[in-house]
This record gives sequence, C-alpha cells and structure tokens, in this order.
Amino acid sequence: MSIVRNEGALWQRASVRSTVMVVPVVAVAVVLASKWTVIDSGAGRLGSADGEWITVACLAAVMTWVCSATAQQGAVVPALPPGRLLAVQFAASAANHVLPAGVGGNAVNLRFLVRRGLTPTGALAALAVRAAAAVVGRMTLLLAALLLYPDALHVRRAVAQGGTVPDHPVLLAVGAAAAAVGLFLLLRYARRLGARVRGFVVSVAQDVREVHRRRARATALWGGALAFPAMHAAVVVTVARAVHMPVPASGVAVAYLCASTAAGWLPTPAGLGSLDAALVLALVTAGAGGVDATSTVLGYRLLTTWLPLVPGVLVLALLVRRGEL
Repeated sequence: MSIVRNEGALWQRASVRSTVMVVPVVAVAVVLASKWTVIDSGAGRLGSADGEWITVACLAAVMTWVCSATAQQGAVVPALPPGRLLAVQFAASAANHVLPAGVGGNAVNLRFLVRRGLTPTGALAALAVRAAAAVVGRMTLLLAALLLYPDALHVRRAVAQGGTVPDHPVLLAVGAAAAAVGLFLLLRYARRLGARVRGFVVSVAQDVREVHRRRARATALWGGALAFPAMHAAVVVTVARAVHMPVPASGVAVAYLCASTAAGWLPTPAGLGSLDAALVLALVTAGAGGVDATSTVLGYRLLTTWLPLVPGVLVLALLVRRGEL
C-alpha cells in the first residue's frame, strides 16, 4: 500500500512540475502572438539603427539582471550561489512579463529562496526588503535627476501635441467600486489581518537590522537598488542614440525615471502599456518627436522584454526541472 501511495505521490509531483513548465511557455506564446506586429516593427526600426549604440544597449540590458541579482543577495543574510541567482533573475523577468504587478517575478524569487533554506516568512521578508530598497532607490535617482536637470522636461510641449486628457467616467466608477469593496474587506478582516501584518512587519524589521549589520550585504542591497533603474535608463538612452533622437542623454534619463515611477502604480505585467505610453509622453516632453519617441520605446521593449522572453521562459522551465524552483 505504501508503494502505491508513494508512486501516486511521485506521479502527482511530476504532473504538477510538468504543468508548471508548460504553462509559462503557452502564456509566452500567446503574448508573443498578440504583440507580433509591435515586435516586427520594432525589429525593423532597430535594423537601421546605429549598431554600436545597440551593442551598448544590449550590455546595459544584461546588467539589469546582474543588478537585480545583486540586490536580491543583499536582502538576505545567507550566501546564494551567484550563477543560479542570476539565472533566477533572468527567469523571473520572463515571469514578470506574463503576470501583473511583479507577481510572477516575486513568485519565482520566493520559491528559489525557500529552496535555498529560508522559511516562507523569511523569504517574503527578504522580498519586502528588496522591494522597499527598490522604491527608495528609484525615488532617490528621480529626485537627484530633477535637481540636476530641472529643465529636462517641458509639459507644455506634450499638452500642445497631445491635447487635454479626456475624462473616463466608467473607469472612475469602476475604480470607486473597487476601492469600496477593498475598504469593506479591510474592515471585515481588519483584526485578523492586523495580527498577521504586525508579525510580518516585525520579521521584516529584524531582517533589515540583520542585513545592515553586514556591510557587504547592505552595499549589495542599496547598490543593486540604485543601479537597476540606472541600467534601464541607460538602455533607453543608448537606444535613443541609436535611432538618432535629438534629445540630450540627461533629458532621456529623466524621462525614463519619471515614466517608470508613474507606471509603477499601475498593475500591468512589467508595466506593459502603462510604461510605454508614459515613456512616449515623457520623451515628447523632453523634446523628441512622436516617431523618434515611439521608435525608442519599441527598441527599449525589444531589448528588455521581447528578445529575452523566450530564453527567459526556457531558463525558468530548466530551473523547475532541476528542482531549483
């Protein structure tokens, strides 16, 4: 009886693992099919761009995963294997492009940290520490850029080209209804939720103190948190140079930091749609024409999202197969 039970358990695990491997591949195939026109037009535009600048942009895109891995290592006390940690960040970026609001990437990192011996609460706390550092790092870069280049963006230019923003009463009504439902659920389960939140906050505070007692971990956490958005800004700047956009690098960088900060409040997969629209608008306010701004955003998306998507999901499937996730 025990043998039959064990075989059933093994078969069930194998089925779950196979499903976990297949689902991301199918999801990516659907996403690629729906966005193929955009990918094809972006690739055509980059085909006539400056090759040297595109090479630099590719290197900056690779560095975004290195910075992500560095920040994740800085958020935990135990040493993580560097190669597998980098592979996990690459796979997590692919998962992030399928699920909204960073759910996919956080799930991949959570599973990896638990596999490396952290408790679920400790792994969640590590992700919270890293997320908080990422928000502080991005806001710090944005404020520094605005102080250094206060005239980088000109809102009047965008208003002149784009007109006024239309009202959307249906969206406002849906948002108000969602807020009311959220408030009702919060009040209904406030006591139970409060106890769990207090315990989680205590765990996060302990992890923050423990990480900052180690200079190497604190340096990795904050260095990675600052370098990650800086590398993404570098990708946008180099792509803008590749398509010969007549905007200073400072203006492009400020435009990206403003757009990515604004898009971070919208729960779309990897900011798809929200970041694209915000970045085009920000680049126009920085002095770019509509065609150049659109081409730059397409190139940025191609290098950071669409080209790494299939390799990323294959790495994800390989990590699941090897038991790393």
